[in-house]
Amino acid sequence: MTPGSPHAPLLEVDDLQVEFRTRDGVAKAVNGVSYTLEQGQTLAVLGESGSGKSVTAQAIMGIIDSPPGFVTGGRVLFRGQDLLTMSVGERQAVRGEKISMVFQDALSALNPVYSVGFQIAEMFRTHRGMSRGESKKRAIELMDRVKIPAAKDRFGDFPHQFSGGMRQRIMIAIAIALDPEVLIADEPTTALDVTVQAQIMQLLRELLQEMSMGLILITHDLGVVADVADKIAVMYAGKIVEQAPVHQIYANPAHPYTEGLLHSIPRVDRKGQQLSAIKGLPPILTRIPAGCAFNPRCPYAQDVCRSEEPPLFQIGGDRRSACHFWEDVLARTGTAFATGTGSETRPSEAAAAPAKPRKTPTTAKPAKVNRAER
Repeated sequence: MTPGSPHAPLLEVDDLQVEFRTRDGVAKAVNGVSYTLEQGQTLAVLGESGSGKSVTAQAIMGIIDSPPGFVTGGRVLFRGQDLLTMSVGERQAVRGEKISMVFQDALSALNPVYSVGFQIAEMFRTHRGMSRGESKKRAIELMDRVKIPAAKDRFGDFPHQFSGGMRQRIMIAIAIALDPEVLIADEPTTALDVTVQAQIMQLLRELLQEMSMGLILITHDLGVVADVADKIAVMYAGKIVEQAPVHQIYANPAHPYTEGLLHSIPRVDRKGQQLSAIKGLPPILTRIPAGCAFNPRCPYAQDVCRSEEPPLFQIGGDRRSACHFWEDVLARTGTAFATGTGSETRPSEAAAAPAKPRKTPTTAKPAKVNRAER
């Protein structure tokens, strides 16, 4: 697409690569990530800690500490314009104004020596040139908008005087102050109780409808995104391993990692049963295993998984899976999730009876998302 093209996606991340150069070696935190976001759409980015979700968001925002972090490849296109090639001044004009972010830890993100009202009003003073009186008025309106009780009276309160859920609402107010077109919410419900989680997600849902913005929701909790997301990108070891519309992910995952994440969610029809867990730990990013990075933890891994890295196969429509045996996974999870029995094959059974190597069908082509694999 040409820069500023009306047909360009609202936001497009194309083959993004980010690494951290440390004394222990080079950690490839983001390794060829690609996704798109349209206006009014919600993309949920899922994965365990260390999978590259937040680093991708920081690269989009241009707030990676360098050194040790470096964006080494790819593009981040906002309405067709590459943010990575912009000057510092041009990038600052986009940050907050066009693309904004809600950070994970509100208590750390907010300045403890300034009142929350002052910090919200600062957005209007700095970016809109408003007077103190006008910016205070707008800040109180925003506090009302995100449902802070007695907003006018609490304008002068400090971050430590608010509960965790209220602090997160303050962070959302700051993020939406300038009516951005893209909002990135990085684990917005972490450390909040279930009731407050639901309230925050409802608030984000209402703001998304009201402002018609695009939302990137970063989380490790599949249960949080079920009623909010339009599509999901699952990340593992710096790569996207599965992409699909939300209903397809929940009904019929096409990657063993996604399957494992779904099995770890508590379900009302399994009351009293032990929750499943994905064995092992995510890989150290300076020593990512050969082949499929998930193979040491995958109960269905075969020799090809340990020697050949799977591309992101396009398996129909908007679905993609980076698994050599995605057909077997679809067949297995389709039966298991339809009957509510969980995984149809136990890990021990999979080891005893390996799946047949997948024959690549003509319709399953590597998706054009990673230049290194093209």
